[in-house]
Amino acid sequence: MAAVEGKEVMVVGIDDSQHSTYALEWTFDHFFTPPLGSDSPFKVVVVYAKPFASSVVSLAGPGVAEVLPIVDSDLKKMAARIMGKAKEICISKSVSDVIFEVVEGDARNVLCEAVERHHASVLVVGSHGYGAIKRVVLGSVSDYCAHQAHCTVMIVKRPKIKT
Repeated sequence: MAAVEGKEVMVVGIDDSQHSTYALEWTFDHFFTPPLGSDSPFKVVVVYAKPFASSVVSLAGPGVAEVLPIVDSDLKKMAARIMGKAKEICISKSVSDVIFEVVEGDARNVLCEAVERHHASVLVVGSHGYGAIKRVVLGSVSDYCAHQAHCTVMIVKRPKIKT
């Protein structure tokens, strides 16, 4: 399945950030615009890693069992909103050969597993542009994927807005 219908597979990781939206739009503008359009050599798989409710709630003890379903419901709504926005971008860019996946887990692992599952030749991720200290504290999805994914990784950095 390295190439679906003769096309290479490109996985695009998205989240709820402007950096992610920019990376998706940039990818479509550069790989799917006319004259390529539907003749692009890539089939796209857009992947959103939905966090586990337990990873968002930092409580322990009584009451957690009641809170987790509420948090999970909110996370599902957020995933639907993020995927809806990605679908709107696909429509506005006239990109139709797209699979949308919401997978529960840590984004680093979810994206690398999606690459393996779809036999992708390219993984696209946005860059939040964190400095060295924030990357160490928060972890960098793009850095992890660049070292662990078994394909080409394209990190799309959003230009700084000049004021």
